[in-house]
Amino acid sequence: MLNSSSMNLHLYTPEVFQGNLKMKNYFEGWYFKHVSKDLKNVYSFIPGVSLSRDDPHVFIQMINGITGGSEYIRYPLNEFKWDKKRFYIKVGTSVFTEKNIEVKFEKENLKVEGQLTYNNIVKYPKSLFSPGIMGWYSFVPYMECKHGIVSVNHDLTGSITVNDDLIDFNGGKGYIEKDWGTSFPEAWIWIQANNFNDRDTSFSFSIAKIPWLGKYFTGFIAFLYYNKKFFLFSTYNNSIITELSHKGESIDITMKNNSAKLKVRASKNTFGELRAPVSGDLSRRIKESIDSEVSLNLYDKHNNLIYNDLGTRAGLEIIDKIFDYI
Repeated sequence: MLNSSSMNLHLYTPEVFQGNLKMKNYFEGWYFKHVSKDLKNVYSFIPGVSLSRDDPHVFIQMINGITGGSEYIRYPLNEFKWDKKRFYIKVGTSVFTEKNIEVKFEKENLKVEGQLTYNNIVKYPKSLFSPGIMGWYSFVPYMECKHGIVSVNHDLTGSITVNDDLIDFNGGKGYIEKDWGTSFPEAWIWIQANNFNDRDTSFSFSIAKIPWLGKYFTGFIAFLYYNKKFFLFSTYNNSIITELSHKGESIDITMKNNSAKLKVRASKNTFGELRAPVSGDLSRRIKESIDSEVSLNLYDKHNNLIYNDLGTRAGLEIIDKIFDYI
């Protein structure tokens, strides 16, 4: 069980560190995705905290979206620093904020170093009754995992060196999200893309089996940011999914609310392995792609096509058991 201090969350600043290092069976992780302008390089960094009872530590995960290769670099707890009032975390000698990152770490046969700056950041909208992507679910206690969007879309400047390869990210695109709690859900689908023909478009979707107070429900949260407007589709705002099917290498999803309909097709590509939390322990292995494709078709309430586009270098996770709960 989480101790009482786990309830003292910064509800209206979900991007900052929500926990403390004395908690048990707790995790918290931030997901920083970077795609180069020429789409030839895709790297995600995931700094985080694993407060399992037997092996508490902090870490940085890295995944190469083109090759699927991934690395896990661990550190003792005393190598984690954070700011209580703003989004700033430091793992070892690497620093992560909402405006930039400085990475510097190495292990056997790997050396990573560089700086990236984020410009033209698009923040997810907040309100009194909706502190973030989870809406009023943000106020619900005893949920095993919570989710936050830090930056929907931003431009990149800078470079990163991986061993002897200098990777230029100038003019590229970035995205940041995070999760915290005790464990990832048993089953889910996650899709994320912000490399479309329309440079400002960003899309995210997740559906999961969500345990709560000894029972469970299947919930989803999604947004499309297009033409400087957010189209929100989520369980908590009475949106519904009218189609969710998995055929071959593709997933088809149709979502509706009172004002719009969104049809999505996500097509799988290269997958890599990441670690996911179970009772705070990063012991679960999952497959993630950041090299998939996503097609979007947005319709108004009269079924007139408003927008369609194709996104590349998209993030995709599919835990097939989710189809048992839909």
